[in-house]
Amino acid sequence: MSPDVIINGNQGNGNQGKPGPELKAELLNIISGAVSERHDALRMVRREVVAKPVIFMGTGTCGLGAGAAATLEGIRGYLNEHDIDADIVEVGCIGLCACEPLMDVQLPGRPRLSFKHVTVDRVHPILDAVFQDELPEETIRKDVLLQFNPGDEDQAWDGVVTMKDHPFFGPQTRWVLENCGLIDPSSVTEYVARGGYKALASMIHSVTPGEVCSLVEQSGLRGRGGGGFKTGTKWKFAHEAQANQKYLICNADEGDPGAFMDRAVIEGDPHRLVEGMAIAAYAIGASKGYVYIRAEYPLAIKRLKEALGVARELGLLGHNILNSGFDFEIKIKEGAGAFVCGEETALINSIEGKRGMPRPRPPYPAVKGLFGKPTVINNVETLANLPILMRNGAEWFSSVGTAGSKGTKVFALSGKVVNTGLVEIPMGTSIGDIVMKIGGGVPGEHQFKAVQIGGPSGGCIPSQHIDTLVDYESLKTVGAMMGSGGLVVMDEKTCMVDLAKFFMDFIQRESCGKCIPCREGTRRMLEILQRITRGRRNEKDIEALERFQGVLYLERLGQVIKDTSLCGLGQTAPNPVLSTLRWFREEYEEHIYDRKCRAGACTELLRYSIDADKCIGCTLCARHCPTEAIMGAPKSPHYIIPDKCIGCGTCFSDCRHGAVIVE
Repeated sequence: MSPDVIINGNQGNGNQGKPGPELKAELLNIISGAVSERHDALRMVRREVVAKPVIFMGTGTCGLGAGAAATLEGIRGYLNEHDIDADIVEVGCIGLCACEPLMDVQLPGRPRLSFKHVTVDRVHPILDAVFQDELPEETIRKDVLLQFNPGDEDQAWDGVVTMKDHPFFGPQTRWVLENCGLIDPSSVTEYVARGGYKALASMIHSVTPGEVCSLVEQSGLRGRGGGGFKTGTKWKFAHEAQANQKYLICNADEGDPGAFMDRAVIEGDPHRLVEGMAIAAYAIGASKGYVYIRAEYPLAIKRLKEALGVARELGLLGHNILNSGFDFEIKIKEGAGAFVCGEETALINSIEGKRGMPRPRPPYPAVKGLFGKPTVINNVETLANLPILMRNGAEWFSSVGTAGSKGTKVFALSGKVVNTGLVEIPMGTSIGDIVMKIGGGVPGEHQFKAVQIGGPSGGCIPSQHIDTLVDYESLKTVGAMMGSGGLVVMDEKTCMVDLAKFFMDFIQRESCGKCIPCREGTRRMLEILQRITRGRRNEKDIEALERFQGVLYLERLGQVIKDTSLCGLGQTAPNPVLSTLRWFREEYEEHIYDRKCRAGACTELLRYSIDADKCIGCTLCARHCPTEAIMGAPKSPHYIIPDKCIGCGTCFSDCRHGAVIVE
């Protein structure tokens, strides 16, 4: 093996390019297992050893949104100004989105050092400290996030916590995310150097498709996209189906509010998805595959296209892959962002050029799917588990998790929590450990109230059930579901009725309208929630009666929708309402009977009054009131006419003397 070929051929800095003949030959040698993982060239590609400084910049979507592009230009300017020879590597999201932009620096003989909130104005002082090879205490306190676990030859940074001991990363088990934020996603060399494509190469030459299906079944891997159906069982249906053409579809159409796991995996480690899809296709006998991805993910699409091009060039996709007789090609289908297309039969319709609407089942896609042929649909996370599963075996994979839920689960942690971002935890971890330990708890002095898990089709888990374990069965016992992996944290300032209304509004707008229970039922549920949160001003007797009657039918209506809707979207549509009714019924009763919102989120229910002792009669509130509900003479205390007040809060915002009281 030529070290120069593999090291110099490591494409970086976003320049994918086509591997030359020499590099191609070396990469295929590595994939085949002909080269030891401890080879010096591979160690340098993995950056276990570096000959010169390397600066890593997180340029995933979250990093770019936080200003990473400007920071990157600032880094280049600094290196030019100081005439420093260093490599700059753009990486995906490592997971801690709350600390973006993230910049890592690795010096020869030192472990990789990560810095948080590196805006362009912080580049010069941080790099000055690093290149002087000493970190002032103030820099460690203000800017340093962690140091990666030091190697045997590294001199650790004093006073800096390691990744394994960091409260956010330490408790995690990163299988799917093992490369995200660490490698250049545009470099196939880095992926291969870390074991990439070895599982595929070994499998297609030594294991039969049926044996692959059995291995996945034995591992206990379940679908990570929602219902948690056993992946190996689904594959066996398709494998055993007789057809001249079979299809594999990767569902990357993540439409849940607060979910961004699939996007981050594709942006940070696209070859992992390519390899996972190739493994799945081999197992079921598919020669054609599709990645159905929403068009709102331009960076993910760009990096996936680059990865597909390089995989074809290396002979890892296309005809006669690695001289095995196995053919497989992948196409990208960009979706228009319809939430219903996350449902697998609606997704199939969309790929076929039809309107994205669900189909009745049976027949199931594994028997009759895309273009009437046997089809398997798995989401990104499910497929991204396959390379590491096949490398280490079914027994190894099933050693982590619970009896019915094996492996790990990736969550997008967001909402009222300190450490927002991506976390990957073993199945069986409690909600409390995710929110309080990894997430750092609720910021400020606010109290944890609940989590919404599973997106719009999921449910709320209240604080009294914070010890609920994250596995498919345990979540069902509290009226929730795994879903794709969105986990939104709420504090006491969140109104659960308003939350239910938000999700019901989303679901109603995203309903395809094909079946009456979902189309009309969700609309009626939304109308009831709107009445509950509407102010009582000028309310007629008939409106009050409708409000009381509506609440009585919420649970009954929700159950009818669950039982009679055509697809999974409709069947789970009432979950946000039913779960909040179950755990937060007292808030519904307060809204209905007392016409109060304890969280202050339902503004129409707020009552405003003026403290005569504090009011100086400046008339500012009266002048700005849109309904002329405030009366009073200049320099005299003012008062509010309740029947004219619409609860907009303008008076409260404008008052400079604290005279306006909110109840």
